[in-house]
Amino acid sequence: MEDLTRPTQRPKAFHIMSKPMGPICNLDCTYCYYLEKENLYSKTDKFRMSGPVLEEYIRQNIESQEVPVVEFAWQGGEPTLLGVDYFRKVVELQKKYANGKQITNAFQTNGTLLNDEWGEFFAKEQFLIGLSVDGPEELHDPFRYNKGGKGSFEQVMRGLGYLKKHGAEFNTLTVVNSLNQEHPLKVYNFLKEIGSTFMQFIPIVERIADDAEVDLQLVNPTYKGGARVAEWSVDGKQYGVFLSKIFDEWVRKDVGKHFVQIVDIALSGWLGMEPPLCIFKKDCGEALVMEHNGDVYSCDHFVYPEYKLGNILERPLHSMVWSKPQKRFGEDKSATLTRQCQDCEVRFVCNGGCPKNRVGKSIHDEFGQNYLCEGYYHFFKHIDPYMRFMANELRNERPPANVMEWVRAQDQSNTTFIPPKPKQEGQARAIGRNSSCPCGSGKRYKRCCGKK
Repeated sequence: MEDLTRPTQRPKAFHIMSKPMGPICNLDCTYCYYLEKENLYSKTDKFRMSGPVLEEYIRQNIESQEVPVVEFAWQGGEPTLLGVDYFRKVVELQKKYANGKQITNAFQTNGTLLNDEWGEFFAKEQFLIGLSVDGPEELHDPFRYNKGGKGSFEQVMRGLGYLKKHGAEFNTLTVVNSLNQEHPLKVYNFLKEIGSTFMQFIPIVERIADDAEVDLQLVNPTYKGGARVAEWSVDGKQYGVFLSKIFDEWVRKDVGKHFVQIVDIALSGWLGMEPPLCIFKKDCGEALVMEHNGDVYSCDHFVYPEYKLGNILERPLHSMVWSKPQKRFGEDKSATLTRQCQDCEVRFVCNGGCPKNRVGKSIHDEFGQNYLCEGYYHFFKHIDPYMRFMANELRNERPPANVMEWVRAQDQSNTTFIPPKPKQEGQARAIGRNSSCPCGSGKRYKRCCGKK
């Protein structure tokens, strides 16, 4: 067995998503990939992170991070099932071990159990809440219902009301599935109406094993047996169309007012930087997950026995994060790219997407092509001219929101001007005073944006 305690080169920071309630949830969402993780543990397991595990995790996570700000992420299952007092204890322990570092907390919830006590606590302790909502009631309820089969939309909206009442900061997390994929603007406009200023649109892609006897029916991408894509999964191409239609609305009306995660991530790529989100990085491996009992796995989407790195009560957290198996897990992301991905013109921003979704075949008949490839390609090609414009604005210390005026001018003239790419990725392209202005006005730069 390989020695997991021998560290490789150390990253300065890493991300741990913790599951203090494990997979236990008060909802029974059709597409949830985590509910069945209960099968990995004993039927007598209480699925509640104990005091010793919680304290050890908080201490080690803070001590292992070589950065001034340490981020904690609490997820489930449904973490509100633990009660507010549990997270008051979390805050106490964080203060105990902070040692001069700033501590932040992100908390993902379905919102159904929120009340005044939760709202007041989140606001006071400055937790950032990720609220799961898939759109208006007719798009949310068909897949997101409670154990009795009743839709959860009304409860979620009531919970959101408590967050707003107490001024708790929240984002929305929307799962894009086989139903709401057909209604991008209905979803987007609804999220704006309820006050969401930062939105994540998460594609659901799961495969179901043909063998009914396996412990986990939703299988990992390396599963060798027969499996089919679940009927609730988003269509690969349609995911790109969904994002593109939302982008077209956003780029004309909402730049600087509402933020869409994948657009922000994409802009970093057009600026020549590595995208900061793990699924679009060249390599991954610095975003792990810890279960309620202290078990640490390579990734939230790879909670399978073969990806278990150890337990925090038995091995130091940093030794698992920096272990050779974890390093290999991260490097495999780029090492296993298909030829189609390697030759792709949007690879600089996509990098093959999450390995969890590499379950298709490439144009060269190689297994390992991302199920969402066609959608990602459609979206990134669609936004290319706008990204070039916004990147150029940033390089020249101008607000990227100028893109809205630029787009309106093009819409009125029915023309499309595509700003040039920089000569090299990561380097700003110098604009000569007598060059055509990249805003598309037709004027010389010195007479247009350069003058401003």
